[in-house]
Amino acid sequence: METLSHLSEILATPEAQATVTVVTFVLTAVAFVIGKIRSDIVALCSMATLLVFNVLTPSEALAGFSNSAVVMMIGLFIVGGAVFQTGLAKIISGKLLRLAGNSELKLFFLVVTVTAVVAGFVSNTGTVALLLPIILAMAKTAGTSPSKLMMPLAFASSMGGILTLIGTPPNLIVDGYLRDNGLPGFGFFDFLPIGLICLATGLLLLYPLCRLFLSQKGREQTDSADNKSLGELLHEYHISDCVFRLNLRGRSLLSGRTVGELEIRSRYGLTLLEVRRESKSIWGNVIQETALPGTILQDGDTLYVLGHREQALRFADIFNLTFHEDEERNGQSKLDFYEIGLSEVLITPESALINRPLRAANFRERFGLNILAVKRNGRYIFDEIMDGAVKAGDMVLVHGAWKGIESLAKKRREWIVIGSPAEEAELVTLNHKAPLAAAIMAVMVLAMVFADQIGVKPVAAVIIAGLLMVLTKCVRSVDGAYKMIGWESIVLIAAMMPMSTALSKTGISAWIATSLVGTLHAYGPIAAMAGVYVVTSLLSTFISNSATAILVAPIAWAAAEQLGVSPTPFMMAAAVAASACFAAPISTPPNAMVMNAGHYTFMDYVKVGVPLQVIMGIVAILTIPLFFPF
Repeated sequence: METLSHLSEILATPEAQATVTVVTFVLTAVAFVIGKIRSDIVALCSMATLLVFNVLTPSEALAGFSNSAVVMMIGLFIVGGAVFQTGLAKIISGKLLRLAGNSELKLFFLVVTVTAVVAGFVSNTGTVALLLPIILAMAKTAGTSPSKLMMPLAFASSMGGILTLIGTPPNLIVDGYLRDNGLPGFGFFDFLPIGLICLATGLLLLYPLCRLFLSQKGREQTDSADNKSLGELLHEYHISDCVFRLNLRGRSLLSGRTVGELEIRSRYGLTLLEVRRESKSIWGNVIQETALPGTILQDGDTLYVLGHREQALRFADIFNLTFHEDEERNGQSKLDFYEIGLSEVLITPESALINRPLRAANFRERFGLNILAVKRNGRYIFDEIMDGAVKAGDMVLVHGAWKGIESLAKKRREWIVIGSPAEEAELVTLNHKAPLAAAIMAVMVLAMVFADQIGVKPVAAVIIAGLLMVLTKCVRSVDGAYKMIGWESIVLIAAMMPMSTALSKTGISAWIATSLVGTLHAYGPIAAMAGVYVVTSLLSTFISNSATAILVAPIAWAAAEQLGVSPTPFMMAAAVAASACFAAPISTPPNAMVMNAGHYTFMDYVKVGVPLQVIMGIVAILTIPLFFPF
């Protein structure tokens, strides 16, 4: 016991704490570079080590998970996911793609330019979260690997943050430090000249670097080769050729009657697939629902029926309905799958339905599903399918609410639902929700830009926007919202934040900064400013740029004061260096956010980011004194 007590006392000394921090820091960096262990697990191991050796208190170690930037990232993942799921990303990406044409070079520069401009007025984290689904949609449409655009997206957001005072937190931190010490501080666009030069440098370097190091990274195939898409099922069974749209105009004989009492299938040879009507909500959405026996038809309803054209025409004539014979456009089906889905069901040899009529399954009564066709020995059967005897190996095509298909999938003893209904549902774009998603996103962006004027914190704006996306069904379900969050990126950033605290708490960061700047102090202001830049750049690679700016600002001030020169260029150097961090996925939240989407490794960031960070640093050091003389 005495030995343990003595060891505990030794580990509690400042020297031991600093040693543990340095060793943990080095081992963490090595593990990131090797890449054999997932980055979020490495970060958690780092955090746990600092906690076990009492370098940090539990509250300090876990503070990253309550950090406002991390919470914002979670909300922005949901907002970005809603932008993708409502099809808004595809709409915007389509317009941008028309500007780029077929040129990969134009597409690249369009992405980084738009990103940089937006990031000048919105946080770089928010910019990436909002644009990420749009850029992914652009890559898919253009047939380009996402890896060629995701890293440029993240890096351009950091470059864009240098353009204005509000573009990135370090700009505001050094501005506040100047004002606190009696100097005027920076104007809104004082960063613009340096920002434009850095952005131009980045654009010229980024494209060849990405082409050189990322061109071999192929696109990840998201579609399973074993599962057929909804469009493929419609095409295989020729369903679209047999779907007709009927509208209940004024004084229709169907108005006020239920679907069940009409006996449409037995009397008219048609299958009523779904009913659509205008919602009375303030959003004015279209309600899409499966036609169940208890569904009451109303004036203005649109009915989608499956059958022969002659039968549909006869039915429309009898009940005074408007007949629409739609054609497919641009490969788009006449059926939509917002709330309603389509799936194949394989009848197993052990099923109780074998040699019994399909009607005995009661799919409509039990699951709210319609049976559209049966595939048997390569033949497609459409007529009198409900009364024919079921055979083992039959493939039954069902249509109805996604929840009904999911319930059907749970009865695995009788049949097997091909594919995953829940996953298929999440892939369906809710196009009718796109205007609503656009409005929520626009209000969120405005709230973030004018946060000081309206008194709403950016994190609050993001949380509210995320909640609205879920409550207004721009996200299909709460479970779907959770799946949209890039948890690996969230854990990576939150678990690495304590390292910043440990480096500051043990005095390691201050010692490195003071030593380097002190060494270069004798060589004049440019050398000292270069030292400030290098220190800031190195620290920002592994700890948050905000923490780095807070740490380096007093050192930069002291260096300028010892030389008897203006501290403004030193502060500018610290701000730019804190923002221009590209060498690791943990350098900034945007870097971490695109890691999975671009399928990058730690070394991908090193290969592209290190030369970019070094050359941009040289350019910044040489140009800052031109605009902010000593």
